[in-house]
Amino acid sequence: MSAYAPAPNVYRESAVLTATPEQLVVMLYDGANRFLTQSAVAMRESRPAIAGEKLRRAEAIIDELLATLDMSVGEIAQQLQALYVFFKEHLMAARLEQSPAKVEQVARLMRELRTSWASIAGA
Repeated sequence: MSAYAPAPNVYRESAVLTATPEQLVVMLYDGANRFLTQSAVAMRESRPAIAGEKLRRAEAIIDELLATLDMSVGEIAQQLQALYVFFKEHLMAARLEQSPAKVEQVARLMRELRTSWASIAGA
């Protein structure tokens, strides 16, 4: 951490380094939702380059959520895996169709999951 880093970056880095695993998942959901919302807005404004970039960032977060699933915990991990794969497929269709509605469907489902994770994390 640089002494010259902007304050928001220092705060964000500190929050990530001190977060519990559950809090990290909540942060990932927050980031994905932010990018999904930005993508849907860009699609509505006919700005496909920005929409695509924001969608890629949300998909990268979903990839991270998929990669870090602990499949040894059983059924819940399998259900989350199925949801994340569905999100990726739905976002691929949204990209091809330039459908903000499909992006918003994924965002809505992710917000519901985020609420559950926030309860688990005590956030």
